[in-house]
Amino acid sequence: MTERKPPGVSFETWVERQIREAAERGEFEKLPGYGKPLASIDAPYDELWWIRDKMHREGFAALPPALALRKEAEDALEAVRTAPSERQARAVLAEINEKIRAALRMPPPGPPLRLTEFDVDEVLRTWRESRTD
Repeated sequence: MTERKPPGVSFETWVERQIREAAERGEFEKLPGYGKPLASIDAPYDELWWIRDKMHREGFAALPPALALRKEAEDALEAVRTAPSERQARAVLAEINEKIRAALRMPPPGPPLRLTEFDVDEVLRTWRESRTD
């Protein structure tokens, strides 16, 4: 536990001494990411960065479940377009179709889902045509 600030010592001086002693003990060298650049150093400033980061670490989504599933469906179609094999494309479609079926059985809260299952044969036909061009 950290010691209490002694009376008569300015807060700034006391904090600086704590930091200096910790650095001398090497406690800053054991931190995760030590020696690596900051991930968001070039990103534009966002006042709510810490909230978004905390939500991401805790596994919460900023989107309502219906919109998150729509986004996941778009991402799945992109994954199918770039899939190296038909087997992988089928697996992606099967996974997203199962999630869509579950959401259609019990609609998530929020805006309307506006999704239907993907026609696997039609999507794969388009996938094959893009491979032959």
